[in-house]
Amino acid sequence: MPDSTLVSLHGSSSGEAYDADQLHRLDPVDDRPLLATYDLEAAARTLTPASLRERPRGLWRWRELLPVRDPAAIVHLGEGDTPLVTAPRLGHRLDLGDLRIKAEGGNPTGSFKARGMTAAVSRNAELGATSFIAPSAGNAAGALAAYAAAAGLPATVLMPVDAPEVNQVEVLVCGAELILVEGLISDCGRVGAQLAALTGAFDVSTLKEPYRVEGKKTMGLELAEQFGWELPDVILYPTGGGTGLVGMWKAFAELEALGLVTGRRPRMVAVQATGCAPIVRAFERGDLEAEPWQGATTRAGGIRVPGAVGDRLILQALRDSEGTAVAVDEADIDRAQLLAGAHGAGYVSPETAAVVAATGELRASGWIGRDERVVVFDTGIGAKYPAPPLPGRPPVVDPADFDPGALLAALRPA
Repeated sequence: MPDSTLVSLHGSSSGEAYDADQLHRLDPVDDRPLLATYDLEAAARTLTPASLRERPRGLWRWRELLPVRDPAAIVHLGEGDTPLVTAPRLGHRLDLGDLRIKAEGGNPTGSFKARGMTAAVSRNAELGATSFIAPSAGNAAGALAAYAAAAGLPATVLMPVDAPEVNQVEVLVCGAELILVEGLISDCGRVGAQLAALTGAFDVSTLKEPYRVEGKKTMGLELAEQFGWELPDVILYPTGGGTGLVGMWKAFAELEALGLVTGRRPRMVAVQATGCAPIVRAFERGDLEAEPWQGATTRAGGIRVPGAVGDRLILQALRDSEGTAVAVDEADIDRAQLLAGAHGAGYVSPETAAVVAATGELRASGWIGRDERVVVFDTGIGAKYPAPPLPGRPPVVDPADFDPGALLAALRPA
């Protein structure tokens, strides 16, 4: 397998260059994210459609565009290469001729968070990190715990007290230390930063170190390959910290430089909930940054993020792509989760349901054309969340004494 072509890190706002072979977090100039730069000319010599077909499956087949230098340092649990599923019944319901679902629930720990954590744990451990800490609304917690355990390193996770119990259990089963915090993920981040300063644990918060975004960008690399080295017209993405949206936009630029894709990039859509919509508000105002959201509420924990350190990068990607940002009501999230399940998309997460609801809104308004190629990101499995409001309770029968006709009449009233 070819080597990484990682060259340096650069400040996403300042443009300052930094040594990629030292541990870094934010740009010391302005506390903005650092991004990885690769020797794309060298990468183009070995990263080709033909060479990719010959490589083992998984995220790390994109080695030239990933940051780990020593293959022995890669902590790999089988992440990546998730299916791009056609969704004809849901597409028909939303009046779309070509709707695809990028099914990220097939990743280890059941969500797309595995992509970022495999890269962050692998690379930062390679550079000398000996323990990790991070705040999480749920899925990132389980992913960090799993990858830290695979690396044989301790991890601490801070989660809101109302985070799903299944995520809490996942952290503990994987041997990480769990701390519950009264408040939101932003409060978890503040507590975590203080603990990291005291303990020396390396903080892998969203976009506060350079490598989670590198793992997440592989979603964009895979989409290009799955579309036959073309790109879709529209991508809708549930946006909390926005690492995946930023990462995919970076991936498309790298693919263009490699000559693997040409033409127009997708219009990117950031989807949030009306109870926590800092990116939507900033986009609608024309702001370059997003003010923190006060009193954030939504049961879609992954997008209950009052402030994103990558806000400038998210907003820039939306505008550069001629995309948009949409906030959906909580009731619409509930309805869309049931709609998706009943129309063949499976038991999706509430974050994914928000994206489904937004897709319907944008199609109804005409912003999305009926014949455009549309990708909805299903970021994780719904079974890791509390159940949505359900239409009713199933009947209970005694097989020794029941009336089949009465049962059918109850299930299928006239």
